Amino acid sequence: MNPEDFRQYGHQLIDLIADYRQSVAERPVMAQVEPGYLKAALPSEAPQQGEPFEAILADVDKLLMPGLSHWQHPNFYGYFPSNGTLSSVLGDFLSTGLGVLGLSWQSSPALSELEETTLDWLRQLLGLSAQWSGVIQDTASTSTLVALICARERATDYALVRGGLQAQAKPLVVYVSAHAHSSVDKAALLAGFGRENIRLIPTDERFAMRPEALQAAIEQDLAAGNQPCAVVATTGTTATTALDPLAAIGAITQAHKLWLHVDSAMAGSAMILPECRWMWDGIELADSVVVNAHKWLGVAFDCSIYYVRDPQHLIRVMSTNPSYLQSAVDGEVKNLRDWGIPLGRRFRALKLWFMLRSEGLEALQQRLRRDLDNARWLAEQIEAAPQWQLLAPVQLQTLCIRHCPPGLEGEALDAHTRAWADRLNGSGDAYVTPATLEGRWMVRVSVGALPTERAHVEQLWARLQTIVNG
Repeated sequence: MNPEDFRQYGHQLIDLIADYRQSVAERPVMAQVEPGYLKAALPSEAPQQGEPFEAILADVDKLLMPGLSHWQHPNFYGYFPSNGTLSSVLGDFLSTGLGVLGLSWQSSPALSELEETTLDWLRQLLGLSAQWSGVIQDTASTSTLVALICARERATDYALVRGGLQAQAKPLVVYVSAHAHSSVDKAALLAGFGRENIRLIPTDERFAMRPEALQAAIEQDLAAGNQPCAVVATTGTTATTALDPLAAIGAITQAHKLWLHVDSAMAGSAMILPECRWMWDGIELADSVVVNAHKWLGVAFDCSIYYVRDPQHLIRVMSTNPSYLQSAVDGEVKNLRDWGIPLGRRFRALKLWFMLRSEGLEALQQRLRRDLDNARWLAEQIEAAPQWQLLAPVQLQTLCIRHCPPGLEGEALDAHTRAWADRLNGSGDAYVTPATLEGRWMVRVSVGALPTERAHVEQLWARLQTIVNG
């Protein structure tokens, strides 16, 4: 494809995306296909000769679109908001089109400096102090892995340059909430701590980590001859958006000189609202925090922001300095290859920069406040309705709900919950996420897709009341 062909088909592709966004509400929210549908429709081998691009675009509509669940649909209430503001989509498009890589500052100076600048803009919008420095990772899973590797090395005085974990006399221990995201366990395992050295700390009636239980677990490990290493606290847990008390947890981690990482992947976006920053009380006691700008904030996936208070702990662990990447300005610049696991990086900052400039803080705040208001409205309807339960505090935009007909409990109630959620999702009218809470099934309703307005939430409530009756 030459540049003129690219120009022609690029316009068509932009039209396709724009048309999709305009008409997405007309599609069923969840894909209405069976496993294997696409593999059966595609050739078993790659083409020997090139095909007309018109045929490729036609297959996007014919083959791919039916197999998509539409995260940008106004009736998408599943998982979490994964927003792709069109301004950020253009930034991502430009990043791919330019095709530059950030191996070092010198390999693409604008890439490095734009990332540094936009993350400092975002730091200020989130209310973090100037002590924090940021870097874009792909997802919160990677950010948490990086945090735990840094915690491991600080606790062992950088054992990686000696015998590694195998040479440590005491097992290193990580403490997490019982409601922490599954990626936290995965990161602890990949960082070499071992499942036996992950402590699940009990939670209170609001599903938040209990500081006194954390303190007791640390003391128990010390008495057993283990070495406490790190605590992962969560602002906005996956199931219920519970808020771990960062100030109390931070006081404990400072007293014991433990690394405190805060998983604020979804809820961190709310910190652009001054009225929500009480949720981050104590954040300045943390060593690192992750905020997924590609969730509720609105940046196109993937754009996970990892902030760290002392970059030297990150750089000492992640630094690489092969001769072919060295330059005369290395002492003056921020080489992002030393701030994460990959050597190279895409120009991800473009989509954040495009969105922040195009949308502006006021519009972003207005959208998040809209979602909070809509979630509160739905919570009020649930609380006032007979046979409906709200199972956790609605502190952000996620509701945990259950319909409880008279006489149904235990496994029978679980079956009823899963059945009506499956009927709703299967209908294509809306998408919600069944999940377990305290061993029983419930349904999560996550409000926050870009086009979701009050009218859509009202329609959801009306649909919920009919779908539970079969």
